[in-house]
Amino acid sequence: MDKRIEEARTFLEIIGMPKAQQSDLCCYVILAMARIKPDTPWSQTTNEWIGIHDIIQFINKFYKINYAENSRETVRKQALHRFRTAALVEDNGKATNSPNYKYRLTKETVKLLKNFQTPVWESTLKRFLHVHEKLVDIYASKKKMTMMPVNIDGKDFKFSAGKHNQLQKDIIEEFAPRFAPSSECLYVGDTIQKDLVKNVDKLKELGFEITLHDKMPDVVLYREDKDWIYFVESVTSVGPMDPKRILEITEMTKDVTAGKIFVTAFLDFKTYKKFAEELAWETEVWIA
Repeated sequence: MDKRIEEARTFLEIIGMPKAQQSDLCCYVILAMARIKPDTPWSQTTNEWIGIHDIIQFINKFYKINYAENSRETVRKQALHRFRTAALVEDNGKATNSPNYKYRLTKETVKLLKNFQTPVWESTLKRFLHVHEKLVDIYASKKKMTMMPVNIDGKDFKFSAGKHNQLQKDIIEEFAPRFAPSSECLYVGDTIQKDLVKNVDKLKELGFEITLHDKMPDVVLYREDKDWIYFVESVTSVGPMDPKRILEITEMTKDVTAGKIFVTAFLDFKTYKKFAEELAWETEVWIA
């Protein structure tokens, strides 16, 4: 068991990963992604798609190391994000809060691991290191291609791909000009970059309790001519404007004197019907 983890560490060191990404956790993540059990030869490396939950389960089951479910964020930030930047792994482009968001080893990493400790290892490694910078660019460009451009108050931003962000893009570019004309976007989150836009000064001026921004709706618009604030939830799988949500936002904005408009946005009628009974009275619905 120790042998496998030390081999994984050696591999990460040889290909130039920083010391922090040669930790036991990172070694176990590589082993799980390659589906290498303590007695599996490296030549049997595979690169099927795998989610963080299954990575943790694999480590716990085959290496008897007990990583709890709440260590998912650590696995994501310390291992997978760094491996993705180094073009060792790629993701499937889904929204990060999707249960179908998964990672896999890149085909170049698989080839390298399959030849680990074989007579052709040196030549395979040499080829990999020779093209590594190019691979980093290729996989980074692939990631950029799945980003959606969005114009917010005359500035260009990019949302990561996924239904949730597509709906937020629609809210800003389709809903706002029609139903909140001349409004300013004070807040919008991205599934990866939580505070993509956050006008702290204006929010504070309007009386917001900014420390609670984790409870912020997906999009906040302000229409100055009417002194109205639109709180818009972008709903693809969870979180419509139900009575509990209204109470949370009301508490967070108890010092806000502007008129408050609560909107739940859906991509389609099918999703709307799924949540229709949960919606709070006197709230609005918009279907993209």
